[in-house]
Amino acid sequence: MAEKEMQKREASSPVETERTKNMKVFIPRVDICETQDAIVLLADMPGVDEKSIDITLEKNVLTLSGRVEPDTHEGYRSAYVEYEAGDYERAFTLSDEIDRDRIEASVKNGVLKLTLPKAEPVKLRKINVKSA
Repeated sequence: MAEKEMQKREASSPVETERTKNMKVFIPRVDICETQDAIVLLADMPGVDEKSIDITLEKNVLTLSGRVEPDTHEGYRSAYVEYEAGDYERAFTLSDEIDRDRIEASVKNGVLKLTLPKAEPVKLRKINVKSA
Protein backbone atom coordinates (compact mmCIF):
# COMPACT_ATOMS: atom_id res chain seq x y z
CA MET A 1 0.00 0.00 0.00
CA ALA A 2 1.47 3.35 -1.03
CA GLU A 3 2.01 6.04 1.60
CA LYS A 4 0.12 9.28 1.14
CA GLU A 5 2.42 12.25 0.61
CA MET A 6 2.29 14.35 3.77
CA GLN A 7 4.77 17.13 2.97
CA LYS A 8 3.78 20.66 2.07
CA ARG A 9 4.01 21.53 -1.61
CA GLU A 10 5.68 24.82 -2.34
CA ALA A 11 3.85 26.96 -4.86
CA SER A 12 5.75 28.24 -7.84
CA SER A 13 3.11 30.82 -8.67
CA PRO A 14 -0.32 29.91 -7.27
CA VAL A 15 -1.78 33.31 -7.95
CA GLU A 16 -0.39 35.68 -10.55
CA THR A 17 0.79 38.41 -8.17
CA GLU A 18 4.10 39.88 -7.09
CA ARG A 19 4.98 39.29 -3.45
CA THR A 20 6.53 41.99 -1.30
CA LYS A 21 7.31 39.66 1.59
CA ASN A 22 10.25 37.25 1.45
CA MET A 23 8.42 34.14 2.62
CA LYS A 24 7.69 30.77 1.09
CA VAL A 25 4.21 30.24 -0.29
CA PHE A 26 2.57 26.83 -0.03
CA ILE A 27 -0.45 25.39 -1.81
CA PRO A 28 -2.85 24.22 0.91
CA ARG A 29 -4.24 20.73 0.49
CA VAL A 30 -8.00 20.86 -0.03
CA ASP A 31 -10.76 18.28 0.31
CA ILE A 32 -13.84 19.03 -1.77
CA CYS A 33 -17.15 17.47 -0.73
CA GLU A 34 -20.59 17.86 -2.25
CA THR A 35 -24.01 17.79 -0.65
CA GLN A 36 -27.36 18.22 -2.31
CA ASP A 37 -27.33 21.96 -1.53
CA ALA A 38 -23.65 22.97 -1.50
CA ILE A 39 -20.03 22.25 -2.28
CA VAL A 40 -17.76 22.31 0.78
CA LEU A 41 -14.02 23.01 0.64
CA LEU A 42 -11.79 22.07 3.59
CA ALA A 43 -8.35 23.68 3.27
CA ASP A 44 -5.48 22.64 5.54
CA MET A 45 -3.72 25.88 6.57
CA PRO A 46 -1.85 25.26 9.86
CA GLY A 47 -0.99 28.39 11.79
CA VAL A 48 -3.68 30.64 10.34
CA ASP A 49 -6.68 32.14 12.11
CA GLU A 50 -9.64 34.28 11.04
CA LYS A 51 -7.52 37.46 11.15
CA SER A 52 -4.80 36.13 8.84
CA ILE A 53 -7.00 34.72 6.06
CA ASP A 54 -8.16 36.67 3.01
CA ILE A 55 -10.77 35.23 0.69
CA THR A 56 -11.58 37.13 -2.48
CA LEU A 57 -13.95 36.48 -5.34
CA GLU A 58 -13.23 38.34 -8.56
CA LYS A 59 -15.15 37.38 -11.66
CA ASN A 60 -15.18 33.57 -11.42
CA VAL A 61 -11.96 33.16 -9.42
CA LEU A 62 -12.11 32.40 -5.69
CA THR A 63 -8.71 33.04 -4.08
CA LEU A 64 -7.67 31.83 -0.63
CA SER A 65 -4.68 33.49 1.05
CA GLY A 66 -3.36 32.83 4.54
CA ARG A 67 -0.50 34.56 6.31
CA VAL A 68 1.63 32.81 8.91
CA GLU A 69 4.15 34.54 11.13
CA PRO A 70 7.09 32.25 11.89
CA ASP A 71 7.65 31.33 15.53
CA THR A 72 10.78 32.86 16.99
CA HIS A 73 12.06 31.80 20.38
CA GLU A 74 14.19 34.32 22.24
CA GLY A 75 17.61 32.95 23.15
CA TYR A 76 17.31 29.83 20.97
CA ARG A 77 18.71 28.91 17.60
CA SER A 78 17.40 26.09 15.44
CA ALA A 79 19.47 22.91 15.52
CA TYR A 80 17.11 20.87 13.34
CA VAL A 81 13.86 21.95 11.67
CA GLU A 82 11.30 19.77 9.84
CA TYR A 83 8.35 22.17 9.77
CA GLU A 84 8.66 25.21 7.51
CA ALA A 85 6.51 28.25 8.08
CA GLY A 86 5.09 30.00 5.07
CA ASP A 87 2.05 31.66 3.62
CA TYR A 88 -0.71 29.80 1.78
CA GLU A 89 -2.35 30.64 -1.54
CA ARG A 90 -4.75 28.74 -3.76
CA ALA A 91 -7.26 29.76 -6.41
CA PHE A 92 -10.36 28.04 -7.78
CA THR A 93 -12.51 28.83 -10.80
CA LEU A 94 -16.20 28.75 -9.86
CA SER A 95 -18.96 27.70 -12.20
CA ASP A 96 -22.29 29.49 -12.55
CA GLU A 97 -23.82 26.77 -10.37
CA ILE A 98 -22.53 28.53 -7.23
CA ASP A 99 -24.58 31.23 -5.47
CA ARG A 100 -21.81 33.79 -4.90
CA ASP A 101 -23.89 35.91 -2.49
CA ARG A 102 -24.30 33.10 0.05
CA ILE A 103 -20.70 31.80 0.33
CA GLU A 104 -19.69 31.26 3.97
CA ALA A 105 -16.27 30.70 5.55
CA SER A 106 -15.02 29.63 8.97
CA VAL A 107 -11.70 28.48 10.40
CA LYS A 108 -10.96 26.15 13.30
CA ASN A 109 -7.61 24.62 14.31
CA GLY A 110 -5.95 25.68 11.05
CA VAL A 111 -8.65 24.20 8.80
CA LEU A 112 -10.56 26.65 6.61
CA LYS A 113 -14.10 25.55 5.76
CA LEU A 114 -15.81 27.20 2.80
CA THR A 115 -19.44 26.45 2.04
CA LEU A 116 -20.37 27.24 -1.54
CA PRO A 117 -24.17 27.00 -1.85
CA LYS A 118 -25.53 25.81 -5.14
CA ALA A 119 -27.58 28.36 -7.08
CA GLU A 120 -31.27 27.73 -7.55
CA PRO A 121 -31.93 26.34 -11.00
CA VAL A 122 -33.37 28.80 -13.43
CA LYS A 123 -37.12 28.35 -13.31
CA LEU A 124 -39.16 27.99 -16.45
CA ARG A 125 -41.31 31.04 -16.97
CA LYS A 126 -44.27 31.19 -19.31
CA ILE A 127 -44.51 34.41 -21.26
CA ASN A 128 -48.00 35.36 -22.35
CA VAL A 129 -48.46 36.71 -25.85
CA LYS A 130 -50.93 39.56 -26.30
CA SER A 131 -52.56 40.59 -29.53
CA ALA A 132 -51.71 44.06 -30.70
